[in-house]
Amino acid sequence: MTTMMVTGGTGTLGRPLVARLREEGQDVRVLSRRDPHHPVDLRKGQGLDAALAGVGTVVHVASSPMGGDDEAAGNLLSAARRAGVEHLVYISIVGVDQVPYPYYRVKHKVERMVEESGIGWTVLRATQFHDLVRSVLRALGRPPVMLLPKGLQDQPVAVEEVAGRLAGLALGSPAGRVPDMGGPEVRDLRSLAEAWVAASGKERRMVEVPLAGRTYGAFRSGRHLAPGGVRGSVTFEEFLSERGA
Repeated sequence: MTTMMVTGGTGTLGRPLVARLREEGQDVRVLSRRDPHHPVDLRKGQGLDAALAGVGTVVHVASSPMGGDDEAAGNLLSAARRAGVEHLVYISIVGVDQVPYPYYRVKHKVERMVEESGIGWTVLRATQFHDLVRSVLRALGRPPVMLLPKGLQDQPVAVEEVAGRLAGLALGSPAGRVPDMGGPEVRDLRSLAEAWVAASGKERRMVEVPLAGRTYGAFRSGRHLAPGGVRGSVTFEEFLSERGA
């Protein structure tokens, strides 16, 4: 059994992923800026060679909407080649090749870097996690009137279910681009907001506001959805019931 490494292993997705792999009996090395054993900043790359020594599979889930994912991936891939890593699994987002949002463009660039790295690779795209949708609705729900972008849908998925799928992919052989993964339901943003309002116990008037631009148009067209992909089973209401609004 070779050692596995999870980048971003202390984050929202990394924690349940590391737990799942360890439940499967795997020797898992966690890499993050906060880990006491392997405190590596991927954007700087210092300490990567030592952290990757003896690692056969890397699951790359570290990411930052603030930028730098491509630089971090470049450092990781270079070190992984030097270390003889055989399999790199990367988590991406549904629609990165169709939604002209800056963060998505960088994620798509990293996908191409992984594909061209010369390392055996697997890429899974997933829809938004329940946690992210809840955070957005919390922000929109601060004023007494919730202003919702008109005509948007989403397909939120449980992070634990994505972690489970990633673990299965990491335990297998390189599979290239695998089917996208989304939540069990494609939902109007308004219905998700209504679920959040009900769970929060607040009263909010909702007003749907049309926006403009190519990015908004791509989201309105549903290019970030995966209705034909692999589906999780946990609904947004079930998530709110367990975790709270």
